[in-house]
Amino acid sequence: MNNNSNDIAVLAANREKAIVKTSVIGIITNILLVGFKMFVGLVSNSIAVILDAVNNLSDAASSVVTIIGAKLGAKQPDKKHPLGYGRIEYLSSMIVAALVLYAGITSLVESVKKIIYPEAADYNTVSIIIISVAIVVKLILGMYVKKQGKKANSGALVASGSDALFDAILSSSVLASAIVYLIWGISLEAYVGVIIAGFIIKAGIEIMTETLNDIIGKREDAETTKELKEIICAEEAVLGAYDITLFNYGPNKNYGSVHIELPDNLSVDDVDKITRKIQTDVFHKTGVILTGIGVYSYNTSDDEAAQMRNAIQKAVMAHDFALQMHGFYADTEKKTIRFDVVVSFDADRKEALETLYSEVKALYPEYDVLIVPDVDIAD
Repeated sequence: MNNNSNDIAVLAANREKAIVKTSVIGIITNILLVGFKMFVGLVSNSIAVILDAVNNLSDAASSVVTIIGAKLGAKQPDKKHPLGYGRIEYLSSMIVAALVLYAGITSLVESVKKIIYPEAADYNTVSIIIISVAIVVKLILGMYVKKQGKKANSGALVASGSDALFDAILSSSVLASAIVYLIWGISLEAYVGVIIAGFIIKAGIEIMTETLNDIIGKREDAETTKELKEIICAEEAVLGAYDITLFNYGPNKNYGSVHIELPDNLSVDDVDKITRKIQTDVFHKTGVILTGIGVYSYNTSDDEAAQMRNAIQKAVMAHDFALQMHGFYADTEKKTIRFDVVVSFDADRKEALETLYSEVKALYPEYDVLIVPDVDIAD
């Protein structure tokens, strides 16, 4: 796996550079926008424009946190943290979410104050032009940052890009309120400020929720597990791939394990070659490092075992709580049966197992039965 380690190091270095470069561009752009918008807001006495500037300031702060998280997360594994520091990036995403929430709540408070104690704004043509340019800049920045975030698999960057696109929409509402004021003399900016604050708070909650899901551990999407199974089952001798489990140690740092079903007439040498090839193929095509590959043996020359398999599978899958049966093997000489069943989260696992044991024993009372209940962790 030495070449794999080198590949991982190169990918991590390139990813860190991309995140830092994109974040620096975001910081510079947002600081410039803060200056322009704050000037317009103070000159025109517009709370909506000032809050828009504060929002950009929080974006700049978020980018700084993202850079720090990427730098710390890219640290090489050591004795104390053998799987690296990648999860630090999730902590940086949580800090970004906290900053966004803080900006949203303070913006909401200030907007409500302006509704209770209104003050007239004073927009001019220059203000309108600056706000319009800021909208275009934010749209371009948002699309760029989001695109780079998806390339680098950086949740913090994707969140920053989405936030920038939201900012463009919110700035458009500020522009609209300014135009309404200039044409009809109606001041809507404090109410627009409330809307802006609401969107900021919503974005902060979404970032925090998504990051918490990453930290806690979430179900892999169906496309990921499907791709892994296709790669593994492309190996000629593999009859099936089951129990795929992925362990995430930061963006682009996924380790996993899987059970594969192989014919019972293979030698240990054959199995070793197959599993090593699978590890290499999976890494180069997905970046996932399979640290463990378990093996189920499959009856290939025992007709009685094949009949038993069909009878037991029919009985097992008749239950709604049984989502899948795999890893079946029957030793007709030693009178043993073993197989795994994926049990639904909705079922009582103990009760489900007792039901299956009683039914299988009723079918084959002279056999010792081992049923392993699997968790429904992948689609």
